[in-house]
Amino acid sequence: MKKTLILVLAAVTLVSSCDFVRTLAGRPTSAQLEQIRKSRMAAEEARHQARLDSMEKAEKAMAEALAAREAHLLDSLMQGRGTVLNPSKLGGLFTTKLDSKYYIVVGAFRNRSNAERKLTQCNNAGYTATIISFRNGLLAVAVCPSNDLEQTLKTLKELRGTEVCPKDGWILMNI
Repeated sequence: MKKTLILVLAAVTLVSSCDFVRTLAGRPTSAQLEQIRKSRMAAEEARHQARLDSMEKAEKAMAEALAAREAHLLDSLMQGRGTVLNPSKLGGLFTTKLDSKYYIVVGAFRNRSNAERKLTQCNNAGYTATIISFRNGLLAVAVCPSNDLEQTLKTLKELRGTEVCPKDGWILMNI
């Protein structure tokens, strides 16, 4: 009897699939497992897409904010306000005659040796630099003389954050 039962079970096992045994054991079948795998993959893809959409939305908002900031900066530059300073507001020029209308100021010093050290750094980096003396004793190191405001603004954006220009570099407008 035992041999017959074992032979019948062996025959049923060989003839039937694993899904039959899984069903008898109360486990999910291969079709159910595939469905679970697909639903998990779909949920993971949805989470990933949501992250991508969120990052794209943040990137778009950042781009819009930068464009608005640039437009505001350009407007204020055009109106002679904001980060543009006129030499007369700094006490007027002392001895320096400026040939161009716009300069990017990368440093302002009271001590001449500090200004000369910054001038050397700028020249070694390949920029045309000059020291501008003001009547109030301030010595400004300026680079990239230009008569085009848009080009000066573009150059300022490129220079900011480099070793030559600090983040608070500004444009001097010689009028």
